[in-house]
Amino acid sequence: MTQPLFKKVLYFDTETTGLEAGTHGIIQLAALMEIGGDVVESFNMKFQPHEGALINPDALKVSGTDPEELKSRTSSTDAYREFLKFLDRHISKFDKTDKAYPAGYNVAFDLQFLDAWFRHHGSQYGSGSYQNWKKLDPLPLLHLWDYQGTIALPDYKLQTVCKAFFIELEAHDALSDILATRALLKALIKC
Repeated sequence: MTQPLFKKVLYFDTETTGLEAGTHGIIQLAALMEIGGDVVESFNMKFQPHEGALINPDALKVSGTDPEELKSRTSSTDAYREFLKFLDRHISKFDKTDKAYPAGYNVAFDLQFLDAWFRHHGSQYGSGSYQNWKKLDPLPLLHLWDYQGTIALPDYKLQTVCKAFFIELEAHDALSDILATRALLKALIKC
C-alpha cells in the first residue's frame, strides 16, 4: 500500500541528561521530516540542557558526551528556535489538519522530553501544534511478534534489533538512532 502524498512523518530522537522529562534535559535532537514517503529535510543539533536541568553523569557516559564539551555547546533556547524553524518549514502549526505523525523507537520517551522542552521554552501547547499524537513506533510491533513467536531476541534495545535486521547503527547518537529507526520501521512494514 502506498502512502498518500500529504502524509507527514516526523522521525525524531533525543539524547538526554537522564530519564525524567520533568527534571532532566535534552542535549541532542535529531529529526527527519518525511513527506509522502521521502525525507525532505533533516535536523541534527547538539546543545546544552535547558537552565535548571539536572545532569546525570551516567547519562552523559551513555551518549559519549564530555561534560566540559557540553558547556561549550549552543544554548537550549537557540536550539529550540532552530528546531521551530525546521518544523515551520513543513507544518502549519495553526492548521489542525496539517500535522505530522511522531515516529521513533520507544517514541513515548522522546515525546515526553520533546513536550517538556517545548513547555520549558514557553509553548502553551507543547509540541502538539506540530504533531497528531498517532505514534509510529516499531517497538510495540516487535513485542507483538515476540508474543506470537515470530521473533525472539535477548532484548529489544534498538542496537539488538538493528543487528538482527542488518541495519547500521552508531548507538546513542540521535541522528544515527533515528536513521536506523526509520529503516527498521520501513523493513517491518514490508514484512
